[in-house]
Amino acid sequence: MQQEIRFATFNVCNLAPPGVKVYDNLDPSTPEEYEAKIAWIAHQVDMLAADVIGFQEVFSQAALAEALSRTRRFREAAHVGFDPDPGADKLTPSVALVSRLPLADAPRPLPYFPSGIAMPPGNRDPERFTRAPLHAAIQLAPGLVADVLVVHLKSRRPDYRAADTGDDPQLFALASLRSLIRRGTEAAALRVLITELGRANRRPRIVLGDFNDVADAVTTGIVLGIGAPSGDRLYDAVQLQRRQDRLRHVGFSNVHDGHHTTIDHIMVSGEFNPEVPGALGEVAEVVYLNDHLELGLPEASDHGQVLARLRLFEQAGTPAGDG
Repeated sequence: MQQEIRFATFNVCNLAPPGVKVYDNLDPSTPEEYEAKIAWIAHQVDMLAADVIGFQEVFSQAALAEALSRTRRFREAAHVGFDPDPGADKLTPSVALVSRLPLADAPRPLPYFPSGIAMPPGNRDPERFTRAPLHAAIQLAPGLVADVLVVHLKSRRPDYRAADTGDDPQLFALASLRSLIRRGTEAAALRVLITELGRANRRPRIVLGDFNDVADAVTTGIVLGIGAPSGDRLYDAVQLQRRQDRLRHVGFSNVHDGHHTTIDHIMVSGEFNPEVPGALGEVAEVVYLNDHLELGLPEASDHGQVLARLRLFEQAGTPAGDG
């Protein structure tokens, strides 16, 4: 019988304790709103029933731990995350990872771009990710370890400068362009980090999170490594899934201005593409939990959750090795 491993990505939408102001244009949550949000997150986590979940928009790891303590399946899971830097000029959320599978090494944040990648001069934090990716080595099976990255790339929200005032369309266009440049730079930095992990460890890689762009966007394609000369690329789990039922799979994770899109993705390396020689498994199915987006629940996230069911082939893993 093939072993199934479930990976999920979950943007929890501004998870912070009650009374904490995370953005100037957003009121802090009340104790009642916070309680409803924690209960809803716990319910969704149990519905996912995943082995590994990557979280985004976590302003408080303690709040996430509180939600996990309310679950049936994840009370004893390993929770890894790093709170936002309280000394930073601007408060930004962090990512987190929760795993019911063993961690093979100490997880670590990756706040800095690799050498040779930087934002153009004049930009804030030219050598840092807006939200640091999180890397964890996870043991999928005896002798088989995978490098997992949880990411949250720069949003499309316009990046205005302090001197920008009024409703000038030129200022809006330039601010939107700055956001695109940052997201593109972060995508390039992530692509280098993914390649370096592959060369250093020679084991499967899984990248999941909020990419703030659709699967066929240029920025997402950079992360995937489409057309890369080395041939070292990732694959969108949706495109690899064995069960391709177009009538049943309503694949969207975000609704913005009435448009249904998917900006939350799970990517896998060639070890999970059966067409690649030496593959260790396959993507059986990708499932979206997105009904709450249509219901408009006030405590719910504005993102749907994405779940990928991976199946390991029987010969995957070895009794004494890293895989």
